[in-house]
Amino acid sequence: MKHDLTRRGFLAASTAMAATTALPHRGFAQGSPLSLTATTRVIEVNGRAATVMGITNGAGKQGLVLDPGQRFQVDLTNALDEETIIHWHGQIPPNVQDGVPNLPMPMLTPGEMRSYDYATLPGTFWMHSHVPVQEMSLLAAPLIVRRPEDLTADRQEVVMFLHDFAFKPAEEVLAEITNGAAQHDMSSMGEQSDMAGMDHSGMDMSAMMEGGQMNMGGMAMDLNDFDFDAYLANDRTLADPEVIAVEPKGRILLRVINASAATVFWIDTGGVAARLVAVDGHPVEPMAGTRFGIAMAQRLDLEIDLPGAGGFPILALREGARERTGLILATKGAEIRRIEDLGETESDAFDIDLAQEVSLRAATAPLAPRPVDRSHMIMLGGTMQPYVWTINGQVWGSHIPIIATSGERVHLTFHNMSMMGHPIHLHGHVFQVVNVNGRAINGAFRDTVYVPPMAMVTVALDAGEAARWMLHCHHMPHLSTGMMTEFAVTA
Repeated sequence: MKHDLTRRGFLAASTAMAATTALPHRGFAQGSPLSLTATTRVIEVNGRAATVMGITNGAGKQGLVLDPGQRFQVDLTNALDEETIIHWHGQIPPNVQDGVPNLPMPMLTPGEMRSYDYATLPGTFWMHSHVPVQEMSLLAAPLIVRRPEDLTADRQEVVMFLHDFAFKPAEEVLAEITNGAAQHDMSSMGEQSDMAGMDHSGMDMSAMMEGGQMNMGGMAMDLNDFDFDAYLANDRTLADPEVIAVEPKGRILLRVINASAATVFWIDTGGVAARLVAVDGHPVEPMAGTRFGIAMAQRLDLEIDLPGAGGFPILALREGARERTGLILATKGAEIRRIEDLGETESDAFDIDLAQEVSLRAATAPLAPRPVDRSHMIMLGGTMQPYVWTINGQVWGSHIPIIATSGERVHLTFHNMSMMGHPIHLHGHVFQVVNVNGRAINGAFRDTVYVPPMAMVTVALDAGEAARWMLHCHHMPHLSTGMMTEFAVTA
């Protein structure tokens, strides 16, 4: 099956990029606030209309692109009929602007507008609701802050924004996954949980892969605990993928953002070699390959040199399954063939041995050497029955804060003793991966690190603003059942 590129506005899009990079990145004087709106929108998924949420800019498009050095000066309006709050993932605003319900700011009520102003970090980031059912309803968007070299480099920027999607309401999806254990009202997450005190950190789970499942000490574990209706790249499936006009032998900077609720992907560039040049917005020494893993909330920047004219699919393969999504890079007149949304074989589990993570090296200077002032061992635990996930044996509400003093060099070691992998995100800080399963490295700088079953990953950071900063798993059903604590920094 062929697609007629003229039908998709190929010529009109000859200089276009993915949805967010088509936004004008200039035209706003520094000091003039930009507009963002949390709202509903309608997309088409496999021929069916679906009402989802989104974060639109003043032009009505998803997301925001900022110039080098441009401050995040934004007026955010809640146009939903429910309360919400938006987190600027990977950025380091003042704690009062971080975007967590009632920590410290209350949720935005319907119709309310709130102003934000902070110095930005450059790179590939994103924004999303910090209410799990809203994030699962696609209340998220890219947040790109360009570097000076991005404006002068002879390359085209493309954003690939990934989601898992269900037609049924997110509340029903969560209830099905968690057997009703999810705490949907995150505005009351400071309250005690019925699951408080349950400790699942001591389970014996020797891991091995068996046909897309992981045998954890005799217990077969599905890598995915829910089959979504569709997997989206820039709001589209492979039944009607986004086709992006590119030049023959052109260079592409592909910014991949995994905004899914519960899906790890492999990014597959097919027969076109790529170089991984940044993770979570932070440069790494280029790593060549054609397949790169990305957990929930993580980002990858891939530099791709096209070999010539043609159509070049960039696919996102669901971990441990056949489902896939993606977009197509195509030169003028290229033949575009239909790609089925099911591959022939199941993809592998992602980074069980942390081979990708241990290979990454920061392209910038590592953290300055200094004595470690404080170290914390953080145990990641949980079970499928009952569906409850913990940090240090506790759920949010009965948690014990992880403490530090502002300015201290802190090591956090995440030890996963559960039977699922966990993408762990720390608010308000950038950390460097310094040890993987006992092997010391000068690894990548990140804000979200993936910890597979039975693994140990140590990250180093200098404690920042004295405040309560959230530390949690970015698997939304895990977060909803309590897999969150706080990094409590004092002056």
